[in-house]
Amino acid sequence: MKELKEVQDVKKFQIEAGRLLHSATHEEIINGATADLYFVRTRELLAYAGKEKTPVVAEIFCSRPGVLAGVEEAYNLIKNKNVSIWALPEGEEIEQKEVVMRISGPYDEFGMYETALLGILASASGWATAARACRDAAGDKPIFCFGARHVHPAVAPVMERASLIGGATDCSCIMGAKLLGREPVGTVPHAAILIIGDTVETAILYDKVMPPDSPRIILVDTFRDEAEESLRVARALKERVSGVRLDTPAERGGVTPGLVREIRARLDMEGYFYVTILVSGGITAERIPPLAEAGADAFGVGSYISAARPIDMTMDIKEIDGKPIAKRGRIPGITDNPRMIKLKG
Repeated sequence: MKELKEVQDVKKFQIEAGRLLHSATHEEIINGATADLYFVRTRELLAYAGKEKTPVVAEIFCSRPGVLAGVEEAYNLIKNKNVSIWALPEGEEIEQKEVVMRISGPYDEFGMYETALLGILASASGWATAARACRDAAGDKPIFCFGARHVHPAVAPVMERASLIGGATDCSCIMGAKLLGREPVGTVPHAAILIIGDTVETAILYDKVMPPDSPRIILVDTFRDEAEESLRVARALKERVSGVRLDTPAERGGVTPGLVREIRARLDMEGYFYVTILVSGGITAERIPPLAEAGADAFGVGSYISAARPIDMTMDIKEIDGKPIAKRGRIPGITDNPRMIKLKG
């Protein structure tokens, strides 16, 4: 695919017959196929006027406070262009209207990537911010991101990587974890227990087949009362069981502090103090403190992170040919932000 420089290039661009997935490839993103059309029109107009190489400074700022993520991917998108780049580090808390990235160079080198750059930073920062809220609510207790099933598979690794940047302890998406040099987490779903036919039988089989470094955390809400199943699993595996996971559906009342408190008490009565309780299913930052107080030791969070609202990002040109300039309502000239680090140039 050729880089899109003119409207005619857009007209010639076709989706190949039989395409399996609707998500853009790396090549399509780099060549401009995910850009808003008006950036291609701008590119063509500037080229016709002989101004496509005009040196500019552009700044990206955020619409609301949160946690910044997506910087590495945004940088990778334009690092091979003739530009200088400054940015805040990933994982930094950002304030409303704070400049998070600055790009300096000929406009034609990076202007067409505005759509992609803003989208990368907006989505990743929204996910990271939600993960940080859960992290703050849980204190020292682990947070696991289980949100991959709620988003398109093309962006699931991006979302789960952002959750780790925001403060999640681990994530379940294989590629999401690998992007940060980590290993994914997870045991088995209800499907395995339903097909095998019994929770304890599944636990014994898992203990036999899985390597020793795989935590023995067993789902206990498939067939019987959660407290009963927790005790059955603990009695069967004894010290080999790491914990039990509660994922009680809303149809049965969901996972409540009362349920957690009862299971903790019954496990302790029989001496299973070491068996931890992991809760999942509709967990939010607001639900974490009462569940933690009741005895929950870890939290699997899905849609609270995956459905987080993006932090809108805006790119403004603030300097042309070394002279301060801006649209009405914005202050001309480079915005000082000593927290930014020079990444290139």
